[in-house]
Amino acid sequence: MKALHLFEGYGIEIELMIVDAATLTVRALAETLLREGNGPVSNERSLGRVRISNELAAHVIEFKTPGPAAGFTGLTEDFRSAVDEVNRLLKVHGARLLGTGMHPFMNPFEEAVLWPHGQKEIYNAYHRIFDCRGHGWVNLQSVHLNLPFCGADEFGRLHAAIRCVLPLLPGLCASTPMADGQLTPYCDTRLAVYRKNQQRIPEIAGSIIPEAVFDPRSYEREILLPMYHAIAPMDPDEVLRGEWLNSRGAIARFERNAIEIRLVDTQENVEADVAVMGLVAAVVRGFVEERLAPLNIQKQAGTRMLADCLNQAIVDGESALVSDPGLIALYGLDRPKRAGDIWKAWYDRLLPHCPELLPVASFLEKRLEQGTLSSRIRQSLGEHPSPERVRAVYGKLADCLATGRLFCGF
Repeated sequence: MKALHLFEGYGIEIELMIVDAATLTVRALAETLLREGNGPVSNERSLGRVRISNELAAHVIEFKTPGPAAGFTGLTEDFRSAVDEVNRLLKVHGARLLGTGMHPFMNPFEEAVLWPHGQKEIYNAYHRIFDCRGHGWVNLQSVHLNLPFCGADEFGRLHAAIRCVLPLLPGLCASTPMADGQLTPYCDTRLAVYRKNQQRIPEIAGSIIPEAVFDPRSYEREILLPMYHAIAPMDPDEVLRGEWLNSRGAIARFERNAIEIRLVDTQENVEADVAVMGLVAAVVRGFVEERLAPLNIQKQAGTRMLADCLNQAIVDGESALVSDPGLIALYGLDRPKRAGDIWKAWYDRLLPHCPELLPVASFLEKRLEQGTLSSRIRQSLGEHPSPERVRAVYGKLADCLATGRLFCGF
């Protein structure tokens, strides 16, 4: 396949939960969805212009573009059609789809069912080394955005831009204020557990923010090889020796000439997922085209500074205050600002210049005014939510996924 240049294609993957229609408990029905008729279970299945698949947890189904889409026009409708079809198939089994980045009361150590098909030797190796039953493995749903590059120069510009955007992503798309039936101290609980799920081998995830490397050879030397060396004693057959082992917030996929952004929580519906991805792509483009900061300033951004900002945004979401002098210079601010306000300012500034925004603008403007889904969920739950309240609020969220409406409280 011919390598695409910057912003010539967009790959989107959206993970959604399968839950019981009445109780909202997780249901391991991905196998049912990936079997056509009485045939064998497939790793992937096409539903219109979208493919569905599974990787690890049997109660999660992934919706994705079958290849790079040329733009965002029509993507919302493609994903909406596929979600409607899956909900129709699940209804027979008394189940439905649920969005957000984590199930609110799942006990992963008791309820998790690991996917027994496909590349199960990889899943088995992960499970043997890390124990994949925890929240950071089987109870987290995200949206991935794949952006292409062609050649070393484009890789460097894209990687520099993505590093600048990653720290503020929870301020746009956090959707996980609770776990184990309790509110947590985090706006983005998914990322709070994700950043710790492979601490046994810290080289795999690093600081979540990728190191400041801007050419493929340096990336291999400073990120990939240390990771492979660290896991080698526990993976003698090299089952996990692949660039996908990298668990940073954005990972280079040289096999398909793309960088994959992985820090976005799943939202309440696919309309919001696609809209958020449109804004993320536009802001990355804004940095690549140096509308938001010169390239030399982007490359000077320290990993520790960016990681500290991300960690604060994981706690505070859109209310996270960006006050570090280095970040103020990087983001072109005249004073400290909240993460949510920075996203709104980026949207206003980039709307005339970025084609990614035009198909999602009307939906996105409503979304930006409402704040993160995490904050809306927390407000709806109250300070000490009962199990009944949790089920009522998340039942409304499942309705939002089914209807395409934004969650505006309960």
